[in-house]
Amino acid sequence: MRYEIRVEGHMSEPLTSAFPELEHVVMSGQTIMFGDVVDEAHLYGLLARCQSLGLRVLEMRQLPE
Repeated sequence: MRYEIRVEGHMSEPLTSAFPELEHVVMSGQTIMFGDVVDEAHLYGLLARCQSLGLRVLEMRQLPE
């Protein structure tokens, strides 16, 4: 499964390196991370990582295959 996670603001390089399994782009005051998610546990782990780093998740969605 491929997912996209949009977070508020421009993430610094140290923050983006906390998500090595995801690619990212910065657009319109948001950082968009995207990539393959192995299973539901992996997805919840990504969200927990966002929370622990103080990132505000604006949107999360599954991308078409």
